[in-house]
Amino acid sequence: MIIPMRCFACGKPIAQLWEEYKRRTEAGEEAGRVLDDLGLKRYCCRAAFLGQADMLPEISKFKKS
Repeated sequence: MIIPMRCFACGKPIAQLWEEYKRRTEAGEEAGRVLDDLGLKRYCCRAAFLGQADMLPEISKFKKS
């Protein structure tokens, strides 16, 4: 799944924050603290990030030729 441009529930733009979130959580930072630092206070925006599963590498294996 690709991160949505805006939060589905409230409409806040969130896509520009994904790379920073991904980089910091892979470096070992706590996800909740990163979301707070990025300014994601609403539960709907936080759920969009926490529920994200990066499936693009798996899906691209089945590219139609």
